[in-house]
Amino acid sequence: MIEWLHPGLVFIFGVLLIPVLKGKWKKTYLLLLPIVALIDLLFMSEGVFWRLPFLEYELIFGRVDGLSLAFAYVFVIAAFCMTLYALHVKEEGQHVAAFLYVGSTLGVVFAGDLFTLYLFWEIMAWSSLFLIWYRKTKASSEAGFRYIMVHLFGGICLLAGIILYVQNTGSTAFNIFDWGSGGGYLASYFILLGFLINAAVPPLHAWLSDAYPEATVTGAVFLTAFT
Repeated sequence: MIEWLHPGLVFIFGVLLIPVLKGKWKKTYLLLLPIVALIDLLFMSEGVFWRLPFLEYELIFGRVDGLSLAFAYVFVIAAFCMTLYALHVKEEGQHVAAFLYVGSTLGVVFAGDLFTLYLFWEIMAWSSLFLIWYRKTKASSEAGFRYIMVHLFGGICLLAGIILYVQNTGSTAFNIFDWGSGGGYLASYFILLGFLINAAVPPLHAWLSDAYPEATVTGAVFLTAFT
């Protein structure tokens, strides 16, 4: 019996069948995935699930509480609406990139440790890149390159903060960080910087207006909602 089903993995592993299906079957399947994820959320209880050992630490893929559930509901319902809007898109790659983006966003929402957070954070960055590149113009290629460079820098800041945090505390738990003095505060600021860059918080938002207008129409819709 499955103790808990990660709604993000419904999207991530669900993309495997997208290139295989055609016509009405593909459209039905695209709409079915967010519906399955929504049903999964409806039956989800709060708690900590999917604990996996990793080196000397523990990965937690499912930390479910009221806040994570609220964000998950918003994202899954948004994914359904946007998929409905994007059914006319014939390129399977756009649907694959969009669902990987949605799935990894849900992975971040339910991450209970910093390593799991970083894993899904990077999947978000790379999958969203292809929503820009699928415009297939010179401008979109150049904007996509600048986009991923910024996100790589943000990811490096996040990773540096995680490493410093683990070294100083011995914990990978994704909890409230130390903003005072001491060894942990620098790690907290690196992690915050990574978040601010990737979330396009002013004044670190120039990449957004550079990249999003060059994305496909469908890509821009998904990027705007899940950034």
